[in-house]
Amino acid sequence: MAVLSESIRERIKALYSKYPTRQAITLPALHMVQDEMRYVPLEAVKEIAELLELHPAEVHDTLSFYGFFKDEAHKLGKHRVWVCRSISCVLRGGEELLAHLCEKYHVHPGQQTADGKMTLEFAECLGACEGAPCILVDDNCEMNMTPESAEALVDKL
Repeated sequence: MAVLSESIRERIKALYSKYPTRQAITLPALHMVQDEMRYVPLEAVKEIAELLELHPAEVHDTLSFYGFFKDEAHKLGKHRVWVCRSISCVLRGGEELLAHLCEKYHVHPGQQTADGKMTLEFAECLGACEGAPCILVDDNCEMNMTPESAEALVDKL
C-alpha cells in the first residue's frame, strides 16, 4: 500500500521541469512528506526514490544529513516551535526562554507535548539577531520574545 498521497505524488512530479535533475528534487520532496505526515516514514523514502528514479539510499542520505527531518519514532506535533540559541539570543535571554517553555509544557527540546499540539526544539541560529531572542513558530519568526510573550504565542496554537 502506498504511503504517499496522490496529491504529494503530483506535486513532486510537477517539480520535474523546475529542477535540473531528479536528484535535486529530493529535498523539496522530503519537505512535502514531512509537512503532510509530520514525519518521513521509510516507505516514503522508497516511494520518493521510485518517483525520482533514484536508489532509496540516495534519498535516505539526504534525509539523514539534515536534522530537520523526523522519523516514525520522533513525529512532529501539529506545530513546530524553534527557540534560537545563537550568541545574540543567548545574551538576551534565549536560554531562559527555552527553559521556561520546557518547564511550562513539560517537554525537553526535540519532544512533543503530550497532546501532540507542539514539538519544541532549539535552533543554532534563526538569522534574526536584530530581534533577539527569537523563536520560529511553524514558518513565522517572532522577535524580541520574553518567556511571557512566547508562552502567550504558544498557548494560541
